[in-house]
Amino acid sequence: MIETRLVFAAIAGGALALPVVAQPGQAPQPDEPIVSDSQFEEALPPLDPELYEPLERLEPADPNAPPPPPFPPVPGPVEDAPLGDPALTEPLPPLATFDAEPVQDVAAAGESEAPPAVRYEFVVNGLDEVDLAGRFRSLSALEDADGEAVNGAMIALRAEEDEALAVRLLRSEGYYDAVATSAIEQLPDQPGRLRVTVTAAPGNRYSLGDIQITGPGTVPPGLAREALALENGQPIVAADVEAAEANVLLRLPQQGYPFAEVGLRDIELDPETRLGAYSLPVAPGPRATFRNIITEGELAFGQEHVELLARFEAGELYDRRLVDDVREAMVSTRLFDTVSAEPVRTGEPGPDGTEYVDILVRQDAGPARSLDASVGYSTGEGLRAEAAWEHRTLFPPEGSLRIAAIGGTAEQQLAIRFRRNNWGRRDRALLFQFEAGQRDYEAFQGYTTRLYGLISRESTPIWQKRWTYAVGAEILATNESRVGRARLSLSDAYFIGGLIGQLGYDRSNSLLDPTSGFRLLARVNPEVSLRDGADFYFRSLIEGSAYYPMGDFVLAGRVRFGSITGVPRDALAPSRRFYAGGGGSVRGFGFQELGPREILPNPDFDPADPDAEPATIAVPLGGRSLAEFALEGRYRFGNYGVVAFVDAGQVYEAEYPTFSSMRFGVGVGGRLYTNFGPIRLDVATPIDRRQGESRISIYVSIGQAF
Repeated sequence: MIETRLVFAAIAGGALALPVVAQPGQAPQPDEPIVSDSQFEEALPPLDPELYEPLERLEPADPNAPPPPPFPPVPGPVEDAPLGDPALTEPLPPLATFDAEPVQDVAAAGESEAPPAVRYEFVVNGLDEVDLAGRFRSLSALEDADGEAVNGAMIALRAEEDEALAVRLLRSEGYYDAVATSAIEQLPDQPGRLRVTVTAAPGNRYSLGDIQITGPGTVPPGLAREALALENGQPIVAADVEAAEANVLLRLPQQGYPFAEVGLRDIELDPETRLGAYSLPVAPGPRATFRNIITEGELAFGQEHVELLARFEAGELYDRRLVDDVREAMVSTRLFDTVSAEPVRTGEPGPDGTEYVDILVRQDAGPARSLDASVGYSTGEGLRAEAAWEHRTLFPPEGSLRIAAIGGTAEQQLAIRFRRNNWGRRDRALLFQFEAGQRDYEAFQGYTTRLYGLISRESTPIWQKRWTYAVGAEILATNESRVGRARLSLSDAYFIGGLIGQLGYDRSNSLLDPTSGFRLLARVNPEVSLRDGADFYFRSLIEGSAYYPMGDFVLAGRVRFGSITGVPRDALAPSRRFYAGGGGSVRGFGFQELGPREILPNPDFDPADPDAEPATIAVPLGGRSLAEFALEGRYRFGNYGVVAFVDAGQVYEAEYPTFSSMRFGVGVGGRLYTNFGPIRLDVATPIDRRQGESRISIYVSIGQAF
């Protein structure tokens, strides 16, 4: 038998295939040429010798030779040449005799009709066992097309994509031997309908074996390994590995290494043991301590004020959390378009073998002036709108001036406020406010002028604080009447002075939309009222709320108790008494609607038209004590939510609440969740409604009810 093999030799940039005959039972050696160069040259046929002979010489032309004869002339002009067909010489028929109907393009008409879609059903096998079927379908090209394709070729391409997807998902979960196949078949008795099946075989799952951190050591040793949350025997899951490596980059800068870097991991798989030896290079960089704060850019305030906001001192071990804290404190001032804080190497030695780093703060100051407006509505108070102008750096570094005007159906007011944030120390504010206006509520109508000052520590939507406080003093003059218009008279005015004290504790997870935790608030106001003598009394209020999450459902509750001691109710100015009812109190009732009432003559009664207004009206008296309760269920779906609630409360003439004659309101509401908090709409009705009470009350505002 003769064995034939193909041998390719490169000739002039191409490939030449030559048959080579080998002797039976004799194979060429791997390193020896099958045909030697000399044998190849001998096998070539000889060339014709004449090809090597020179070409014959051309004789030069004779310049005296006569020119060649011209071509024979064409007989007559071309235009006069007779045509072959006599009909060509006849005149053309008129255009009107032609059929102007366009010829239907049968091919184009056929092309305009889209071919029928190919329908298919999609089956996935082998991924349910490893809990990946759901993730696979959410990313699948076949699943995304909803079982429809233009043709079979498109289905085949999608099936190839899904094969690769299945393998990627399995390998991301540690199944490195995974394979996937796809099959397309015609469904019996269903023309034009296919079944596409993607079958995955996960194979064995690999786990972490030896785990090594390479690179320079840290002080104390092992910081990188401690931060790398991977354990021997743990499945090699890509998300877990990436999260553990990210944690190294998070934790090292919190422990004195601001310039730490992580290299590319290496995992060496052993098919026999199904273990992966993991190695991660980590370059921690120099161990550092704080030195100076440097600031540059368009400044809203200088270096000295930045140092006041910082919670670290020079010589302390570097901690990235403290740097982020400075940046967040600056953001909360609302004075910047952008602000950043980053460590900068100095190369200078610090204590304990560290290197000093400076913190570079880049500022980009935003507009110092702003205009803002808000609108709200509730049954009882009616419409309330507020517009304000503010200059936030009129008194540098953070001294602001705000002028606000309030207009509404029940209140009109002008307020001028001076406020200095971070006054003398971080998170402490100094505030002075003067306000003057009139209020027209069901319980009283009055004109009030007030001046007060506070030193406070408050929460903001950007910077929520656990402990808050406010201490201060106020003086006010008010003319008030429980029936009809108040008279502006010094002899009838209440002159009130007092102290302000407030303490809050907040363990909730959000200021405007809490879903877990609780809040506590206590307020005390010792006051003196000058009108027909001096009356000293003590106003106190305690409030608490709690939030319990159950998935997308939150159960929320609130209680509030108030007391005024030291003076009879009727000696108090109407505006200093307790009232209940309204959107922030007991929903289902109007503003200040709950509590004892007094029947008084109606100043708007006209005897000539007795049907226009009643002769008497029931005016809320207010009280010296208060009790309120609320229970609310909140369910959120996406950016929307619904609530159902029960509120209860009452006002009492006694110094302390007796919890008798409680009134209840029930209702439902809707929520629209935005970046700055939920917008709420609540609709409530009173239980056991009485004469004069609204059947339905509506409340619209920003933020949850509590």
